[in-house]
Amino acid sequence: MIQTDKEMNLQEIKDAIAQGKKVHWSNRAYDVIKDKIGQYLIVCNLNDYCIGLTWQDGVTMNGKEEDFFIG
Repeated sequence: MIQTDKEMNLQEIKDAIAQGKKVHWSNRAYDVIKDKIGQYLIVCNLNDYCIGLTWQDGVTMNGKEEDFFIG
């Protein structure tokens, strides 16, 4: 796992994606994207499997803040 010097909260992740930065979760095999209908997803580059960035409540993230990083 790549260590970052700062945790990324939900808003920081969304802001980074809006700025065109590449956000990863856990390692570089997982990208966080915003799809064409506005959903934020965590996508695995190895098998194209994806899950939502958050649970259905739109707040609780599928992952710890310290596991998200800009790469």
